[in-house]
Amino acid sequence: MSITSVNSASGAQSTANAVASAASSGSSPAATQANFLKLLVAQLNSQDPMNPMDNAQMTTQMAQLNMVSGIDKLNTTVQSMATQFSSMQALQGASIVGHDVIINGSNLALTAGVGKGAVNLASNADAVSVSIMTPGGQVLDTINLGPQSAGQVPFSWTTTSYANRTDLSFKITATAGGQAIVAAPLMRATVVSANPSASGLSLGLLGQSTPVAYSDIVSIL
Repeated sequence: MSITSVNSASGAQSTANAVASAASSGSSPAATQANFLKLLVAQLNSQDPMNPMDNAQMTTQMAQLNMVSGIDKLNTTVQSMATQFSSMQALQGASIVGHDVIINGSNLALTAGVGKGAVNLASNADAVSVSIMTPGGQVLDTINLGPQSAGQVPFSWTTTSYANRTDLSFKITATAGGQAIVAAPLMRATVVSANPSASGLSLGLLGQSTPVAYSDIVSIL
């Protein structure tokens, strides 16, 4: 009478490999568990009675199955959260359409001949000025804002000569004690559209040909 034996160590590895293969092939958790149990029963039936699988091997295989199931559940949860986040982002975008926003940048959008922006000063300044410029670097006008405290400082520029220009920008000059200080330009524009995508929410701005990322918003007015 012959007995067909299976080495317990190699059997454990075969079962583990089969479980991993089932998981990577996209099988459902229920199918993976069913396949695991079938393989485990077959392994137990075919093992060498003189060298059976020990408890440590059994525990290892069960832990591998639980890990595979846990990863599958985690992936499902993350996908659900991503879907909910996209929906929330789309709602946020829709809620700010028609509102003005402050965004990092130096473009100057003109609406009815008026351009608005701001500057973010890193520290108090003795003198702050804003130069309105063409794409070629020509200075069209300069606004003197005088001494300003650290933080956001708004400004506006009214023009009749350049009311139809959509390609203007501005440059900030800020000094304290004769030394230049950090001054970040901030553009102000009206949100006209919100466009969710796989890469995130982008906003269409009045007077701007290129959409901006929702993450670029500094404040909503």
